[in-house]
Amino acid sequence: MDDTQWTTPGSGSRPSVGELFSRLSAQTSDLVRGEIELAKAELSQKAKASGIGIGLFAAAGLLSFFAFAVLITTAILGLANAVPAWLAALIVAFVLLILAGILAFVGKRSLDSASATVHAKDNVTKDVDVIKKGLRS
Repeated sequence: MDDTQWTTPGSGSRPSVGELFSRLSAQTSDLVRGEIELAKAELSQKAKASGIGIGLFAAAGLLSFFAFAVLITTAILGLANAVPAWLAALIVAFVLLILAGILAFVGKRSLDSASATVHAKDNVTKDVDVIKKGLRS
């Protein structure tokens, strides 16, 4: 910016305090607007990249699901060489149900331990209440 626009017309002297505050206000406003535009542009770019990444990750998950289904079928067909096909399918299904039960049990235990962090939240709430009461007195 040109400093001459902020001086008193015809005086040629340094700007007054009022002019300096006016200049500060205008420049701060321009700076904030510029930073907001930059943040919008960055977030838009990150959102686009994240969207592409999430889509690719979902496609990979879908393909992994089908690959796992093929592996289960392969296990059934391989076991069918030793026992009747219906028994092979039953054995594989039983093993999968056992694995699902184990995963569910471990997941529930993990969730139960995560709910124990509520105590910390309660303590923080109590601390805030005590501070508020202290400020009021």
